[in-house]
Amino acid sequence: MYNNILDLLENSCKNYPEKIAFGDVERDITFGELVASAKSVGTLLADKISIAEPVAFYMDKSVNAVCGMFGAVYAGGFYSFLDVKQPQARTESVLGILEPKVIFTDEENYERISSYHTDAKILLLDEYLNGVVDEEKLLIVRRNFQDVNPLYVNFTSGSTGVPKGVVVSHRSVIEFISYFVEIFQIKSYDIIANQAPFDFDVSVKDIYSGLMTGAKVQLIPKKYFSAPTLLMDYLADKEVTTLIWAVSAMCFVSVMKGFEYRLPDKIHTVMFSGEVLPIKHYKIWKKHLPNAKYVNLYGPTEITCNCTYYVLDREFEDADVIPMGKAFPNEKVFLLDENDELVTEQGVQGEICVGGTALALGYYKDREKTEQAFVQNPLNKAYNEMIYRTGDIGRYDENGDLIYVSRKDFQIKHLGHRIELGEIEAVTMARDGVTRTCCIYDKEKQRLILFFTGDRDKVELMKELRTVLPPFMLPNSLVPVEEMPLNKNGKIDRNKLMSDFR
Repeated sequence: MYNNILDLLENSCKNYPEKIAFGDVERDITFGELVASAKSVGTLLADKISIAEPVAFYMDKSVNAVCGMFGAVYAGGFYSFLDVKQPQARTESVLGILEPKVIFTDEENYERISSYHTDAKILLLDEYLNGVVDEEKLLIVRRNFQDVNPLYVNFTSGSTGVPKGVVVSHRSVIEFISYFVEIFQIKSYDIIANQAPFDFDVSVKDIYSGLMTGAKVQLIPKKYFSAPTLLMDYLADKEVTTLIWAVSAMCFVSVMKGFEYRLPDKIHTVMFSGEVLPIKHYKIWKKHLPNAKYVNLYGPTEITCNCTYYVLDREFEDADVIPMGKAFPNEKVFLLDENDELVTEQGVQGEICVGGTALALGYYKDREKTEQAFVQNPLNKAYNEMIYRTGDIGRYDENGDLIYVSRKDFQIKHLGHRIELGEIEAVTMARDGVTRTCCIYDKEKQRLILFFTGDRDKVELMKELRTVLPPFMLPNSLVPVEEMPLNKNGKIDRNKLMSDFR
């Protein structure tokens, strides 16, 4: 029975001490070496933090960063990675919420983080990876540990401009990953290509699937996702077998014709999440890797990675939407209508709500927002049952699978009609020559703005849309863009699109 992520690490170390656990461009590290380095960092931190206190990391992902994060856990704390590319004001806002006593960084980022306003002690991580290990000190920490202690805090954007830190416990990660690796048959001989940064929870599936199974996790530098030949060479040379990526990363490969340059033919499992994958892009992947298993994953950060999955086992038309599928074991996923009544009928829309052991602990030091989003299940009048209201709208198809419809925010009233912006995007994506779409409603001017990438002439595209969309859903403006700007989580940055348009 695991009650601490370190149990997974040490179990794999026991079974595969000389096997490579993580690798980056610079070096690899075995499970045995990883445990030793993490304990070294933990010994240092045990005198500097208390149990369930944060350790911040201001550095890009790397093998050394992995050693540091588990060092924070050995000391009884939790880790939180800060995006080194985000503006100083946001970083300082996050640090103001976390109030860490220690920030680990590297030489590349030391000067920058040292200039920020923080009372934390800033340490160069590399200097503490090979220090003395005090096993007794670490054992005392471990004895005072519970599985509901925080493991990490990832910050998401808040509607008021203040970042929200989602607190996820050891128990939630162990619960989710246990089912995840079993369902998708991740084995010790697999090589998982990590695309996501460590401050984005897609990376949690990579890191802890590797820890639980003994699989190697190969870290891909962010810059490779703007250099298709480097990326495809890396995937092929490292003999990667498993991808758990954001949709934007998959679209990068298909748009840039990466498979026509080189085929990473060891890949047997491709999982994607974050946005709805356009069928056009799925077909390109399927054409080049026809024997791979493809899985659509859905879930907000607040439910520990994902709560539903769908294995693509049939053909899809360009205008189709890939289902979200069904819930992972021991997770409750259901729809509530506007009156908080349960939705069960096919085709009827409702807000997607989730609950179960994998539910996050709430938002760090933000009781008000926590109580707004993590609420008592209105269907349960008998005892306490917390759920998270996602703000996403879904419906059931004829097979009982959930279908993502839109965000509540993207369901608008225009010209007297209720419109799903996602429907306009899907219809446009089905047109020849269109590679990505994003529809935004300008509330101030009451106009629909449709941004698209591809080689279509916007006048001709509008003529075609008039034949497939009702008048009230026709965009007021079609805006061709070279590429879709992405936010820190790899999703289309709608604010950036609109600010550039204006």
